[in-house]
Amino acid sequence: MCGIVGYIGPKNAYNVVLKGLQRLEYRGYDSAGVALYADDELKICKTKGKVSELVKKCEKENITSGHIGIGHTRWATHGEPNDVNSHPHVSNSGDLVIIHNGIIENYESLKKELTNRGYSFESDTDTEVLINLIEDVKKKENVKLGKAVQVALNQTIGAYAIAVFDRNKPNEIVVARLGSPLAIGVGEDEYFIASDASPFIEFTNKSIYLEDGEMAVVRLGRNIKVRKIKNDKLIEPYVQELQLSLDQIEKAGYEHFMLKEIYEQPEAIKDTYRGRMLPEKGLIRMAGIDDNIEKFLNARRIIVIACGTSWHAGLVSEYLFEDFARIPVEVEYASEFRYRNPIITEDDVVIAISQSGETADTMAAIKIAKEKGAFVFGVCNVVGSSISRETHAGAYTHAGPEIGVASTKAFTTQITILTLIALKLGKQKGEISNSQFHAYLNELDSIPEKIERTLQTNDAVIKVAEAYKKAKNCLYLGRGHNFPVALEGALKLKEISYIHAEGYPAAEMKHGPIALIDEMMPVVVIATKKGHYEKVVSNIQEIKSRKGKIIAVVTEGDTSVKQMADHILEVPDTFEEFTPLLTTIPLQLLSYHIAVMLGKNVDQPRNLAKSVTVE
Repeated sequence: MCGIVGYIGPKNAYNVVLKGLQRLEYRGYDSAGVALYADDELKICKTKGKVSELVKKCEKENITSGHIGIGHTRWATHGEPNDVNSHPHVSNSGDLVIIHNGIIENYESLKKELTNRGYSFESDTDTEVLINLIEDVKKKENVKLGKAVQVALNQTIGAYAIAVFDRNKPNEIVVARLGSPLAIGVGEDEYFIASDASPFIEFTNKSIYLEDGEMAVVRLGRNIKVRKIKNDKLIEPYVQELQLSLDQIEKAGYEHFMLKEIYEQPEAIKDTYRGRMLPEKGLIRMAGIDDNIEKFLNARRIIVIACGTSWHAGLVSEYLFEDFARIPVEVEYASEFRYRNPIITEDDVVIAISQSGETADTMAAIKIAKEKGAFVFGVCNVVGSSISRETHAGAYTHAGPEIGVASTKAFTTQITILTLIALKLGKQKGEISNSQFHAYLNELDSIPEKIERTLQTNDAVIKVAEAYKKAKNCLYLGRGHNFPVALEGALKLKEISYIHAEGYPAAEMKHGPIALIDEMMPVVVIATKKGHYEKVVSNIQEIKSRKGKIIAVVTEGDTSVKQMADHILEVPDTFEEFTPLLTTIPLQLLSYHIAVMLGKNVDQPRNLAKSVTVE
């Protein structure tokens, strides 16, 4: 969940590290800190709060230079967010300093052993235990820092991405990862370390992504050596050329990243199907599917595993796979799947969905599925991420960097990928005729333009937001393909506005939630003409008879719902199967504008982080 940054080279490490932390703040923003080495002196500055608070403190204490530095922005797991628990953490001798993303699960037993050996601890963190364990190994076994890190990590249980520095050897940083991401940027006579490539993309497009269970010594004047933590085996590092650009991770004039990413959805969807979907030829080409087509065609069932917004995309895919390909589908929370004893066979296909490709619960579920012999297909957005490497095959969404913590374009591009797969399988199995297939491809090709038209409802959404910004609760209702959209809309409102909201299948309202309906309860109803329209209209009448306030997402030109609803938000007409790609747009805008009106931090909502790399 935390973000880590490191630099060693001729530049001022302070500038590189602080800018990197600002770009990684979506990973955590409870506290931040930096360690810099210059003129034979190690200086540390850290504070509770955001990176902006760290900048003020560093400038006040004149800690603003160094040729080597490491920095950290924290999402708290062990110990409350405060100055003492902030990273970096220093060993008892003051020689070793560490930054850490992850959790050391056996830290309490390690802490007890170290305390018995005379070590003392200032913080409540597992990270301070780890750095003192490394120091203990280094002293007892009289080994170099790299070896000490390796030995210490073999005594730990948990997940980590770490960077460790020894003030007595100021030309190297030792890094390691297990379960948390870590990238090394390779420049000219300089190296960068980060949780992802965004902190160093303006300096180099060459990166080494460490695999799980690997460590490296990053030293000036020599090639990077990568080794297995478990057995010390030397690994030839693969230097990857990044396709990320600096303008993709800037706001481009928008007030917030979330708003920028909402408006990027037409292009993001085009980028996702470009080269894969050829409407004029009536083809869908996806290497990950084409190379494993028999696995999918012969699948006894498809199991989708995901968390949060990705789970909602998985729910949409359940309708798509069953409608188009007639393959049974189960959609599972990865966090629950991994702690059951799931029945999985070699005839199952498991689809793992994650924006970051680093979600800890999803990674653990993938390993279980592979152990049981299932074929595992990954859908993620980040090239080189753990899930993309751990799965047998997969497809990238090409959404581009998503900085806002509340996912928007990740959701619609995930649905796009899953739609392409479902259509391809349906055609291959003979469940979709040639004429139907061409019609679906042509309609999907029109979706970006229809999203652009939907975005023009922004002014109408602002009026709705103004009317309901003080609501304490909200219900979201949908049927069929739009039931998952109701869940996603409610999640967005909760995430960034802190207003309690729940999504339900519209018919389930009578089984409990209708008791909550009164004149103070806004109810968002997805009521497009395609898909159970008459039933949804009946649900709206039930709400109106109890004086509920109706915000209806309807198809352009609708007149029936317009007469009953207090507010309507229109989306263009499309096939029922594609409606989630449109109906989610006004709900994203609604949550955004309410949050802005309430003065909330839209891009960095409280207690949340973008990439959930811990359980």
